[in-house]
Amino acid sequence: MMNAIASRFRQLMAGKNSPIGRYDSKNKIKLSLALYTCIGLVGGILALLLIASPGVAQKPQLQQPLLVATRVIPPFVIPDKGDLSGFSIDLWRSIANQIGIKSKLIEYSSVPELLLAIKESKANLGIAAISITAEREQNFDFSLPIFTGGLQIMVRNAESNKSAFPNLLQLFFSASLLQVIGIALLLIVVAAHIIWLSERHHKDGMISQSYFPGIFKACWWAAATLATQADEMPKGVLGRLVAVVWMFIGVLFVAYFTASVTTSLTVQQLQGDIRNIDDLPGKIVATTAGSTAAAYLREHKISVLEVPNIEQAYNALQIKKADAVVFDAPVLLFYAANEGKGKVEIVGSILREESYGIILPNNSPYRKPINKALLSLKENGTYQSLYDKWFSAEKS
Repeated sequence: MMNAIASRFRQLMAGKNSPIGRYDSKNKIKLSLALYTCIGLVGGILALLLIASPGVAQKPQLQQPLLVATRVIPPFVIPDKGDLSGFSIDLWRSIANQIGIKSKLIEYSSVPELLLAIKESKANLGIAAISITAEREQNFDFSLPIFTGGLQIMVRNAESNKSAFPNLLQLFFSASLLQVIGIALLLIVVAAHIIWLSERHHKDGMISQSYFPGIFKACWWAAATLATQADEMPKGVLGRLVAVVWMFIGVLFVAYFTASVTTSLTVQQLQGDIRNIDDLPGKIVATTAGSTAAAYLREHKISVLEVPNIEQAYNALQIKKADAVVFDAPVLLFYAANEGKGKVEIVGSILREESYGIILPNNSPYRKPINKALLSLKENGTYQSLYDKWFSAEKS
């Protein structure tokens, strides 16, 4: 055994010391150095490529199919023979086609349910008519705006508000009529004092010498004369001159008062008593629960009737359970031009402008490809075609 080991050692040493052995050893070293050099160069090139193009390394592997949460809200999302259509649905399908990805729509009944589904990862994103707000930005990501709208007021049609007994209480407490009544009281007090001063020393005068109760009698006479119902005339010359002038004033006042009441009644009959946001306090306003409209109404101390969906808000308005509906302007305009035509009308201007976007979880890998696709659709005219399709003059 020892002899065999020693013999093998001598053979190895002899090979190492031989020219051929030395040549093989050097050749192996050169080959190793060349191999390591090539590996180093390839690794360096790959590293430079990754540094120059970080997006390549970070490009998300898009899930197939994407789960898209939505809710019915015409004209953005409309039921269509077991499927869904509408501006938001058509836009999303164009975005998905641009990205080159399949998707599956999941319908929810309200915005809070839709947001919860995204938060709990039951959906990858949501699209309908979802307002971009600072509060939502804290918990979600949004795409670039897909639509700009705002809140508006809808009321029953003026014809349906007509009745044989208009709101007289509201009429008599209107600012214009209170102003007329205030002026009339001031004129009565002035005229009463003039009559009392001119009649108190007349022996057959209709008013006693003492201020009380003489001034009360004078006020009664001035008020009755202003209403052209005087049953007694002053006895003195000055008093009679004042009475003649006062009667002319009374005729003019009665004509002006009648015209003011008639005008107010006509306006109330034709326009109703809600024309802008200032008319909503004291009224019951319907809108959807958890919406930006509900938050806006609460901020302005307006009574809110919150319902699960906008169709129930329309119904509450029609059965007079609510006095008005406040919601997204394009949604109300679409309803007023279609199902609600002749039944409702839009009043006032936009209360608060809002932008709608596609909502995603925070740090979603889909946000960048969606924004890129959305910009492409706006640049190539697809977005404008969809907008014209759903918001043309004929449809809204």
